[in-house]
Amino acid sequence: MKQLTKAEEEIMQLLWDLEEANVAALIAEMPEPKPAYNTVSTIVRILENKGFVDHRQQGKGYIYFPIIAKETYSNQSINQLMNNYFNGSFKSMVSFFMKKNDLKTSDLESILKEINKEEK
Repeated sequence: MKQLTKAEEEIMQLLWDLEEANVAALIAEMPEPKPAYNTVSTIVRILENKGFVDHRQQGKGYIYFPIIAKETYSNQSINQLMNNYFNGSFKSMVSFFMKKNDLKTSDLESILKEINKEEK
């Protein structure tokens, strides 16, 4: 799966939230200053070429929708982060975030309980 640029990821976040939208609806959800219509339209077409988005025709325009689930992309991004910066070690990644985010032992225990729930 290809990695997304910041602008592409912003559009994908909106599409995941909205489930489907035309370019005007995407722009309406974006913060000020809003990008140009052609800019958003180009990014959506790039996402379509990368296999993240598809469309259906509605009247004279298109409705776009994600074909890659947010969870699928998130998992791939986290795995890539772990492999690129922590030599594929989940332990090293968690240790790094614990140190940098001042995570308490009680927080880690809570996370472990959640993991154990998922395993059952």
